[in-house]
Amino acid sequence: MEKAPINLMNYDVQGLAGYFSELGETSFRATQIVKWIHQHGITNFGEMTNLSKKLREQLSQETEIRIPSLGAEQISEDGTRKWLINIDPINSVETVYIPEGSRGTLCVSSQVGCPLNCQFCATATQGFNRNLSVSEIIGQVWLASKKLDESPNTKRSITNVVMMGMGEPLLNFNNAVMAMKLMMDNNAYNLGKRRITLSTAGIVPRIDKLAKACPVSLAISLHATNNYLRDKLVPLNKKYPIEKLLNACKNYSRATNDSHITFEYVMLKDVNDSVKEASVLIKLLDGIPAKVNLIPFNPYKNSAFERSEERDINLFRDKLYKAGIITITRKTRGSDIDAACGQLVGQVEKRRKNIQNTH
Repeated sequence: MEKAPINLMNYDVQGLAGYFSELGETSFRATQIVKWIHQHGITNFGEMTNLSKKLREQLSQETEIRIPSLGAEQISEDGTRKWLINIDPINSVETVYIPEGSRGTLCVSSQVGCPLNCQFCATATQGFNRNLSVSEIIGQVWLASKKLDESPNTKRSITNVVMMGMGEPLLNFNNAVMAMKLMMDNNAYNLGKRRITLSTAGIVPRIDKLAKACPVSLAISLHATNNYLRDKLVPLNKKYPIEKLLNACKNYSRATNDSHITFEYVMLKDVNDSVKEASVLIKLLDGIPAKVNLIPFNPYKNSAFERSEERDINLFRDKLYKAGIITITRKTRGSDIDAACGQLVGQVEKRRKNIQNTH
């Protein structure tokens, strides 16, 4: 049986250095390959002119640079772009680019669907199929970069990446970390660790692990101030209740030089949006360097929730702000193309699968 070619998109510079070492080549070849693929967008070995002809031929025979294919593109009235990324013949994910001033934020997916079943999120309705590989995660950044470079109407670039697309990134820990390390590599996308944000529903043991492995900015999908409500909205809370989650946040902040933790709070009408809830949230976040993002609920088909009234969102925000907590109401971007927070669905071949072992 013929050996399948090695996809070099699945390796960061350290992994590539190991591969080239086995070939008897210097580890500097890894840096050269990373530059060609991620900095210059080159996937043809023949164009990698600083590699010897012999090495280029060997790489052509033994390896490949395989990137997911770009499907449909939608562009919102506000400039937000959403791409359907085909990762195999059956499954696809969605990636969103949000331009704002000099900032360009790319929202990247980490799984096909999501197994966590958060009640206010459209992705959860799609079911879950599998984790994305490193090449399928970093491939979203590669494709978006190339698409933006080719666009005649924009000179924007990707200045920030948020791991907030489809899926729970901490349930795909190793692949998400390796992809983020590529994003930070000076010879690839050169993003600072504070310009990459990982959003999690609260896989507590892996929050601790992330602080050691890849201390990027951390965002927590909180959405409730008590375990009774959060158990309903975010079923993972039954395994890792609010007390354990907030303790992990304190530890993460200390381990990353007292960095701020962002708490995401979707505003659901008559569910979690009262001033009383804001008062409880203030007490919960005491002792944590915190920022709060209030997210007006973005409706989707057959949703059981409604968006909070603007007045109630403002009262909630003002209560937090007066208590000294940095609080912003997230602008709803790309809702006309279903690209707003909680609206990503892609195409998922449903498969019954339990939440993976998270220790």
